[in-house]
Amino acid sequence: MNAKYIFCFLIGLTLAASCSDDAKEKDDDNDPPLITGDPVETGHPNTDYEPAFVGQTRIGSVTTTTVWKKEIITSSLSSPWGVVSLPDGRLLVTQKGGTMRIVTLAGVVSAAITGIPAVNASGQGGLLGLCPDPAFASNRMVYWVFAQSITGGNITAVAKGKLSNDETTIEDADVIYQSNTPHSSTLHYGGRILFDESGNLIVSTGERSVLETRPLAQSVTSSLGKTIRITKDGDPAPGNPTFSGAGALPELYTIGHRNPQGLALHPVTGDVWLGEHGPQGGDELNRLEPGKNYGWPVITYGEEYSGATIGAGIQQQEGMEQPVYYWDPVVAPSGMTFYTGDHVPEWENNLFMTSLSLTHIVRLVIQNNKVVGEERLLASEGQRFRDITQGEDGALYAITDAGRLYRIEKE
Repeated sequence: MNAKYIFCFLIGLTLAASCSDDAKEKDDDNDPPLITGDPVETGHPNTDYEPAFVGQTRIGSVTTTTVWKKEIITSSLSSPWGVVSLPDGRLLVTQKGGTMRIVTLAGVVSAAITGIPAVNASGQGGLLGLCPDPAFASNRMVYWVFAQSITGGNITAVAKGKLSNDETTIEDADVIYQSNTPHSSTLHYGGRILFDESGNLIVSTGERSVLETRPLAQSVTSSLGKTIRITKDGDPAPGNPTFSGAGALPELYTIGHRNPQGLALHPVTGDVWLGEHGPQGGDELNRLEPGKNYGWPVITYGEEYSGATIGAGIQQQEGMEQPVYYWDPVVAPSGMTFYTGDHVPEWENNLFMTSLSLTHIVRLVIQNNKVVGEERLLASEGQRFRDITQGEDGALYAITDAGRLYRIEKE
């Protein structure tokens, strides 16, 4: 074979390999093209900051084509904060004042469950997020976050206990973790909790809002403004990242958060996603990577409530992560969940977040870890939506500050 034919043969192999790679890339992305309209947000932003990449804010709108319905199951809850589904389909709810309730799908609300350690319900405190043990059906264990008053001030704390067989009390309640930085502030506790794929707990903590504690979101010796990863007994979880700096806490998972009130596991990747309140503008959705710094208060897409610039007024800095998505004006995001049901097929793997300030439920279509579409649901209800979960029946269940519990499902 002469040189000319060898050259042509090699070129052919290169082109074939290139085409094969292209085909693989296309095969790996099975998401159909998404048709979007104008962004759902039409209000004037608080800042004139430029996003770091196209689609980081005000993505195009989407509209659910499947006919769906909403139903108010009950309106008799008292300031509910967290809602989860139990294995038998009923819902377990925390109420800010310090009690739990069980709600049937017919809307029957149980008596208050006793045995829960005292909470400080002032301000943004109280009984906050919760999650049942993955083996709840056999061990009946529940884990929750609450605002606790101790010597020196208030903290974000984590407790666990066993729901009694008669469902009237939490037995052997035990506080397994306490933030190490008490303060008199009654704001920004964070407060969500979930199990990751390894069976350890991820907990979000706020930086307590005040200017004195705000910088501690960047301190590796303080548990404020962080996500932490602990075992069921409250110890630092094996495999946690190591942060540089003397005295770095071994329970830290990520740092640099403001007031993170949303946590959810992606149903396909297992990644932990987090939603957090920004100041005036700059609410964020982040995909957490262990050991990473998410920037607050050094970088932010928001401003002070007075309109003043925060810090140096920068939105990007080396070594600090960009939010996957942000809102300006804010939506005040609280609880969130990924949808894995079959009631509304087009919602598969979409993220649903509750909005407090704009009184709706946010639906986000996510592809390749980027937000590609946004929709607002139940905006006409005029409710401050606090948390949302998927029931065992495949429907979505959302609670509001006014005490309502909604079911959302296919018509």
